[in-house]
Amino acid sequence: MKLLEGLRVLAWRGAADGALVRFLADLGATIERCDQVLDASRIAASAMLVENLGLVHIAECGLTRQAIEAANPALIHVSVTTFGSSGPRARWRGSELVASATSGILRLVGDTDRAPVKEALDACGFHADMVAACGALAALYERARTGKGQHVDVSTQEVAFSRNVNSVLVWQFDKRRLQRAGGAVSYGRVTVRCIWPLKDGYCFHSLMTGRFGAPANQALSDWMDECGAGNPLRGVDWLRYNRSTLDAATRAIWESAIEAFFRTRTRHDIDTEGRRRGINATVVAAPADVLADAHLAARGFWSQSGAKKLPGRFVAVVPGELVVSPVAARRTSTPSISMSQGPLAGIRVLDFSWALVGSITTKTLGDLGCEVIKVESRSRPCLSRIDVQVEASRADSFDDKPWFSHLNTSKLSLSLDMKNPASREVLDPLIEWADVVVENFSPGTMEKLGLDYPRLASCNPGLVMASGSVFGQTGPLSQSWGVDGTGAALSGRTLLTGWPDRGPVIPSAAPYGDVIVPYAMAASVVAALERRRQDGRGCHIDASMFELCVQQMRDAFVDGGASARRGNADPATFHQGVYATQGTERWAAVTFESEAQWLAFANDQGLPANDPSARESALTGWFASRRDFDAVELLQRLGIAAGVVQDIEDLFERDPLIATRHALVPLVHPLLGTFGHMRTPIDFSQSRPRPFRAPAMGEHNRQIAAALCGLSASRIAELEQLGVFK
Repeated sequence: MKLLEGLRVLAWRGAADGALVRFLADLGATIERCDQVLDASRIAASAMLVENLGLVHIAECGLTRQAIEAANPALIHVSVTTFGSSGPRARWRGSELVASATSGILRLVGDTDRAPVKEALDACGFHADMVAACGALAALYERARTGKGQHVDVSTQEVAFSRNVNSVLVWQFDKRRLQRAGGAVSYGRVTVRCIWPLKDGYCFHSLMTGRFGAPANQALSDWMDECGAGNPLRGVDWLRYNRSTLDAATRAIWESAIEAFFRTRTRHDIDTEGRRRGINATVVAAPADVLADAHLAARGFWSQSGAKKLPGRFVAVVPGELVVSPVAARRTSTPSISMSQGPLAGIRVLDFSWALVGSITTKTLGDLGCEVIKVESRSRPCLSRIDVQVEASRADSFDDKPWFSHLNTSKLSLSLDMKNPASREVLDPLIEWADVVVENFSPGTMEKLGLDYPRLASCNPGLVMASGSVFGQTGPLSQSWGVDGTGAALSGRTLLTGWPDRGPVIPSAAPYGDVIVPYAMAASVVAALERRRQDGRGCHIDASMFELCVQQMRDAFVDGGASARRGNADPATFHQGVYATQGTERWAAVTFESEAQWLAFANDQGLPANDPSARESALTGWFASRRDFDAVELLQRLGIAAGVVQDIEDLFERDPLIATRHALVPLVHPLLGTFGHMRTPIDFSQSRPRPFRAPAMGEHNRQIAAALCGLSASRIAELEQLGVFK
């Protein structure tokens, strides 16, 4: 099912090779590549223009935004650049390394005794392209209502910054900074080990909080017992375990025992016995392992390009049944009860999400104007409602977690016990009401609840359903355990992050798979709704974190999977690195795109230009004699991509892009007061999204039941007595 069939996209220069254009092509768009100066006729013949220069630099090429609008007022024009198309750094030069540095991501990756090290390949750029896909398709959807095109502007720095939710929270509330921790991750109050050496490689594993993690944690403890390993985990009540509040001394004892156990296991043990037992452990795979992966093969993921096997589709789409007429108009009389505004206004979303993937998907849709009803339960609360990360939160409250607030802006909350048969009086009318259903439970869960796609589509044939999971809805691993680190480990991201002479490090304390999947899901949802305008047909979107992480690692498979860890080096650039500057833990990143650029700089600064063996020591000394911001300003004046490796205080107090793009939206929380919330990082030239604060648990129960489900006050009271609104 080609959701964007008939859409003509003009890809200018380097943008034609990016993930955004590949994603649009995968959904069925026709791509026209242009490496020359654009003329008005090509612009007029296209529905969308994608470029990675930005307005300032395309003007230098002789093409202004005004000229583009004159040639095609209905054009959706998408810019994806490091620092955005406008603002104080629009003329700055950027790179993947510089985007990572300036966003605060780079600061969180690597060993503590060395310079920060970048994530594998183009992590920040790929993320920005997925965000841009969502913005482009939201603008396309709005165009059908207004007839107008617009400029969609995405900054890779801001997009990467939006991953920094943990850092932002602990700084805003506790004035603490998270730090890189090698094979561990900092979660607010604690640092949790995640990479463990095996006999013949490495695995990813972490103990997860509460009901979500309890079965996997117990399975590991049982395995340790059966193998006769020392086991301080024996007898732990895992339902009460909270990773954020565990005593540090106890954690150290546990982690020492877990390390000793894993050192006795092999990669095969983890792949077979560990998976059979359901422990939260995954082999850290090499690119060659990924190419031979049986699950990806079973799902028909790969495409063939000559003799090369490369990542194929971004998401799987299962078409619904054809209907006689479009269904989008049949719910126009139903009132709207939210404050949603934006390009997607009028779309109705029923949200069964939890944790990150589903929550960010529906946050994105809500922030862009959809009316979102989040269905949740006090008996199985979202991890983000119970994980205590800052001093202002308490373990006994569902409504005082700033983490939940960040992830769930622009939504209404309906607390519902879906195992109570009487809950269908509330749920069934909402299934009829919805244009979209989003969920990210383990595959099979929605079917057990009677809410799988075939049953929902029988009630609402035009429904678009989006399911996000680690392994996808089908295939031999579909029922297997997984979290964000699972996708990184299995895709090759983890193994290729770090220094060549050391073991791998966690690609980032800021989640990655958990944040790229939502934008692919949200963009696919909007594409499906755009297609539904034409034929009234719904569909089921199946998004796999494993597959999308493999998409990000595409360049690692071009050479047949022979890639290895390179530290901060990038074969596409002449030289780049991260260097210590004056001050404690102060660093700057620089990318010399070509030898000519390096020679010009070296000659200008009196450095040994023609001696490759002296280049590293010369740069080390040059940066060490300067303050980080001074060094970067000088490099940028010379036309060289550079950026300070910023920490969270830099981003809050000194970064002009974060301020001018309003990356943090101040919203008033009833328990936590006013604090900055991550916005969905897209600028529209016409649309004005206005996110609003996240809801308390069940805050809108009565309003939803009365206005959207047609229930009387007396019946709502009866359902409350029956425990439906739990």
